[in-house]
Amino acid sequence: MITYGEITQNNFNVESLDPFIRRQDVRECWRKADGEWKLLPIAYIEDWDMEGRRRRAANILRGIQEGGKAYGAWAGEGLVGFARLAPSLFGSENQYIDLVQLHVSEPFRNQGIGGRLFRMACQGAREMGAAKLYISAHSAKESMAAYRKYGCVDAVEIYWPLARKEPCDVQLEFQL
Repeated sequence: MITYGEITQNNFNVESLDPFIRRQDVRECWRKADGEWKLLPIAYIEDWDMEGRRRRAANILRGIQEGGKAYGAWAGEGLVGFARLAPSLFGSENQYIDLVQLHVSEPFRNQGIGGRLFRMACQGAREMGAAKLYISAHSAKESMAAYRKYGCVDAVEIYWPLARKEPCDVQLEFQL
């Protein structure tokens, strides 16, 4: 049984992601070539070691302290999915809020957990005054398929600090 809720300092700490399995065996990625998106054979394994999981857990806590929001999915005591929103709005009309992270632990994927967390993040973004989610999305075929299924489209405005930081990501938005 999966339970969902807001992540707070009362139900999350720097060790909460220790058992989380981020592993993704990437085989194809989307890249822009000649002005068009193309699915290319790009293979690698994306994974987080313990140091990476602890660093990300600390970032979630820091984001909450700074006014951002985070949502979790738990199976028993273990966190099996999470979504995190940045604390501040941006864009030409302060219309965007960044969906910083959306991850589901490998054994729990394809069960609707990511979609439920995405909807929770959308509700949180509305409460924070955003009109749109901004997503600097992993370009892997599976990741992009999920975001497209949720209704995300190419971003109207590119947020260059994120786009430059992750040049292979696909810049998306979702109208709230």
